[in-house]
Amino acid sequence: MQQIATASLRGLAARQFSSLRTYNYRVYFGGQLVSLIGTWMQTTGQAWLVLKLSSSPLALGTVTTLQFLPITLFTLFGGVFADRLPKRRILIITQALALLQAFTLGLLVVTGQVELWHVYVLAFFLGVINAFDGPVRQAFVVELVGRDQLTNAVALNSSVFNTARILGPAVGGVLIAIVGMSATFFVNSVSYVGVLAAYLSMRPDEFHAVDFRRGNGNVLAQVAEGVRYSLRTPAVLFLFILLAFIGTFGYNFTVIIPLVAEFVLGVGPGKFGLLTSAMGVGSLGTALVIAGKGRLSTRVLLLASSAFVVLLGGLALSPWFLLSAALLVVLGAAGVAFSTTINTTLQLTVPDHLRGRVMSIFFLLFAGSTPFGGYLTGLLAEELGVPVAMSILAAICGAGVLVALAYKNAHAADIEAAVPVQPVPAQINLPGHSR
Repeated sequence: MQQIATASLRGLAARQFSSLRTYNYRVYFGGQLVSLIGTWMQTTGQAWLVLKLSSSPLALGTVTTLQFLPITLFTLFGGVFADRLPKRRILIITQALALLQAFTLGLLVVTGQVELWHVYVLAFFLGVINAFDGPVRQAFVVELVGRDQLTNAVALNSSVFNTARILGPAVGGVLIAIVGMSATFFVNSVSYVGVLAAYLSMRPDEFHAVDFRRGNGNVLAQVAEGVRYSLRTPAVLFLFILLAFIGTFGYNFTVIIPLVAEFVLGVGPGKFGLLTSAMGVGSLGTALVIAGKGRLSTRVLLLASSAFVVLLGGLALSPWFLLSAALLVVLGAAGVAFSTTINTTLQLTVPDHLRGRVMSIFFLLFAGSTPFGGYLTGLLAEELGVPVAMSILAAICGAGVLVALAYKNAHAADIEAAVPVQPVPAQINLPGHSR
């Protein structure tokens, strides 16, 4: 009996991490883990820096707006780049520029020269980088692992992101308390060396082939082609309606969590970091479950969306640190189920030659909507208080779920016909065990 249980656990682990058998994805995975831990440390440091320089929720909303505004403005063009140019080359350039941004911010802080406008300018510069890096990275995954392992790889990407979200803020909060805020920026700049090394060590001859077609017309015409496809394809538009509401009004945690920590719970940088880490714990667990399962459904997507709305509303009402942390754990689980399902379904539905442009719309709605959502969160918190602001945002997200559900019911036949058959990862034989 024990041998059967051990074999089952080994089989589950093998399925959960099956994409790591691919060399290019394995080095990508390692580089992303190192880099994203640094990124979350910097996110923690930047939020705390802004609050200490200004003591203003609106200032925190403004810096978030400036960091994500370039994604709103430019990420659709980043999707065209993803469809036309070698993705690895673009990613090497964007990561090198991000290294420079982090080092500059650290230098300003450690020399005592930093002012709020410096943070604003550097946040905008990082946003320009991410506007091109994001859609290219999203579209790059299928070239690393192929369609059969795509669900597993996207889920493992979420696990990397959320492992970093657990470790990064916790370590960042400790570094701020012991060393100072500059340490979070310098450590992040060093972390980019890991991801650059990963990209440089990849084997291009082992990339999976995709149906590449050079687009017709200028860049604007190619952007329009991706937008038209998304608007005319009910299975895609349904996902984008959900994402537009929850991405814009719900996924503003770089603003929400610092505001909850500072103005609702009244905790210091250490517990602030732990709140962000709590959300990462729930996200990581769910990401690993999805990676092992390998298949997703519309039902899971709607359940995750509804749970997200309820939990966000619950967080708005919580006055206690432990309850808020517990709610963030479950909120993280709902959030990663939501985003992973949409990401994977899109990549399996969309034709290869449009993947970069459609994923740029995904990135626009998921991250590029933050300038509006982040600013609105800060403004509502400043005028009405943090709990009321979050309650309003949760209600808007709930309305979005209802709109998406109504659209789905109205186009049920078209959506059902377009739902991709998700590949089931190949059976993995364990040493010493038969099929």
